[in-house]
Amino acid sequence: MANSNFEDGRGQEEETFLYFAYGSNLLTERIHLRNPSAAFCCVARLKDFKLDFGNSQGKTSPTWHGGIATIFQSPGDEVWGIVWKMNKSNLNSLDEQEGVKSGTYVVIEVKVTTQEGREITCRSYLMTNYESAPPSPQYKKVICMGAKENGLPLEYQEKLKTIQPNDYKGKVSEEIEDIIKKRETQTH
Repeated sequence: MANSNFEDGRGQEEETFLYFAYGSNLLTERIHLRNPSAAFCCVARLKDFKLDFGNSQGKTSPTWHGGIATIFQSPGDEVWGIVWKMNKSNLNSLDEQEGVKSGTYVVIEVKVTTQEGREITCRSYLMTNYESAPPSPQYKKVICMGAKENGLPLEYQEKLKTIQPNDYKGKVSEEIEDIIKKRETQTH
């Protein structure tokens, strides 16, 4: 019996990592497209950072057809998001989704505070070398749906709703269009 404790405790911990999501990965179906191990941990706040949208190296996202989310240091501001507990086997797929190799995002370590006031250290991503640009309507919608699904503070949800999207009228990737459609039929 003595061994089972180890399995439940530390053995488990070494296989997982915590990821703070603040953009499209707020939405469960979106993160699960590439990272099936992601399990909701908690809602958390990143102090002294601000949410922004931009084009990495001035190039518009071919997936989203508009600016994509990033964060930057901004004293007095805050970004709300979700902490996902993920299996280390998904580290590469997450880095790939975030375009780490291509230089779109860099991996950063952030200290976030849970709603109960606990501080936790997480992996997150930050876009370097970007030009501010509005998100596509679909990208904004995915973020707002994720914020609502996971119960981010209402005030913050309202703030997200006021983001001005670009006027992109086309479609984004089929996977994402399907997710949006499915979500919209569930809520109406």
